[in-house]
Amino acid sequence: MELPTLHRSATRAFFFWTGIVATILYRAIIFFTSANPVVLRVIWYVGTVGFVIYFLHRYDIAKRRSRVIKELKLAEKIPQLKELSDTDRAGLDYLFATLQSSREKWNYYVIFASSIVALVAGLWMDIVKK
Repeated sequence: MELPTLHRSATRAFFFWTGIVATILYRAIIFFTSANPVVLRVIWYVGTVGFVIYFLHRYDIAKRRSRVIKELKLAEKIPQLKELSDTDRAGLDYLFATLQSSREKWNYYVIFASSIVALVAGLWMDIVKK
């Protein structure tokens, strides 16, 4: 198996700041509801596109982690690690089990799909419906 590589620092920073900006913009919508409708729409579009980008990245990371654990059979190897204490092994067992069984990826599916639907609906209302 070829292990996934760590993203470059600049790439990680891009996704981090994309998520931060999208989150701030979504929270700022409440303050701009009485502002110019164009400003409000720009804030909404940038926030929504930011969420799409950020959560696609998070989904990719979750998928990579799960694949590494599964393909290298890391969860099955935990009991054989004699250098670790029972607490260490239990901790690793918990981490691997939750990384593989987490519904985190489903959360990303829903966020991504609903964001795409919202973007399409927003574009339809702003362009086609006018």
